[in-house]
Amino acid sequence: MHDLKVTPAMASVIKLARALKIPYSWISAYYPGLNFGRIADVVKGRLFPNVPPAEALPPDFPKSV
Repeated sequence: MHDLKVTPAMASVIKLARALKIPYSWISAYYPGLNFGRIADVVKGRLFPNVPPAEALPPDFPKSV
């Protein structure tokens, strides 16, 4: 499978999602093809360290029930 390339817009959503303690699995489900390693790269600041977290999650982002 091809690994999805992370964009600055995605990085901001990933940062907010992790700040809200949303699991890596939910984030990767929202971005098919994005692996846990790329999520970790964003969270740890290896990718897009200067991009701030999003102000809100997208309306279609997975939520707990």
